[in-house]
Amino acid sequence: QVQVVESGGGLVQAGGSLRLSCAASGTSLSINRMGWYRQAPGKQRELVAAFASGGSTDYAASVEGRFTLSRGTAKNTVLLQMNSLKPEDTAVYYCKITMPTRGWLEVWGQGTTVTVSS
Repeated sequence: QVQVVESGGGLVQAGGSLRLSCAASGTSLSINRMGWYRQAPGKQRELVAAFASGGSTDYAASVEGRFTLSRGTAKNTVLLQMNSLKPEDTAVYYCKITMPTRGWLEVWGQGTTVTVSS
């Protein structure tokens, strides 16, 4: 079974930066569809940034210009560089992948917590 593991969360002051990492393991396939979502307490889970078909990247309007999604050097890894962090960015951040197989199974990581203090 495939596993998705996030890392890089922590506590940072407003205006600071963090880099989140996501690694998918347990498969020999190359996974193109990977992205980040977040959920703040009492709120719905929302898209942060994700790779789309054709090589484009989708960003939430609230993070575009501050966050950058990129692929890591290791196979099936993605990075989320978060700059100019705001208290409203505080949330649990989840990595999601879609398996390139029949059924297009979605697999979520356990999440990593980001806390931005004012």
